[in-house]
Amino acid sequence: MQRFGGLWKSKRTNVIECFDCQRKQEVSGAATSTICPSCSAHIDLSDYKITTSFSRSIRTKGEVHVTTKGDLSSSSVRCRRALIEGRLRGNLDCAGTIIINTSGKILGKLSASEIIVEKRCEVQFFRRVRVGNIEIRGRMSGEVVADGMVTIRKNGVLEGNVTAKAINVEKGGTFSGQIVVGRRALQQTELLPNESPNLSKPPEGSISLARPLPAT
Repeated sequence: MQRFGGLWKSKRTNVIECFDCQRKQEVSGAATSTICPSCSAHIDLSDYKITTSFSRSIRTKGEVHVTTKGDLSSSSVRCRRALIEGRLRGNLDCAGTIIINTSGKILGKLSASEIIVEKRCEVQFFRRVRVGNIEIRGRMSGEVVADGMVTIRKNGVLEGNVTAKAINVEKGGTFSGQIVVGRRALQQTELLPNESPNLSKPPEGSISLARPLPAT
């Protein structure tokens, strides 16, 4: 693992939020750390590039890049944005966007403001994915809970149950699973255990699909 300078950084300043007290402050885009003016907690701003096996926890307001030869198995990784091109076996909590540009099984728990599954990628999630919005350009299987929109692009495939505010399947995209749409459904999902939710009785208003649903 190595720290690196700015996979996405282009702004001269960034607004960050303290992990402990949620106080927001503006910091230089070149800074690698700062102190919260409210609670005096140390805040890491470094970017991390994972090039080999890595299992230590990361808590940064910077970015995390798992390269094609990287293997991230940390029990807890919190960051601003992430690019996954290698193996991800740990838990990843991202305040911004996670870009999945790899194929294989993802054993850890993912949560983010936005997730993008890139073209030609085939990923299988073993734990529920919690997200604001998710865009699927490749192939994905797993359960998704989205506060916003689930978008399946042309040639994209999603296999699994979806609870979301809205879903959009473009022409050429395919969805196979159970859909539960609406704010009430999201509130009900909050009451379910994080793993292995009981879907024997679908919530009111859900749609179960026995066959894949292509867009028309």
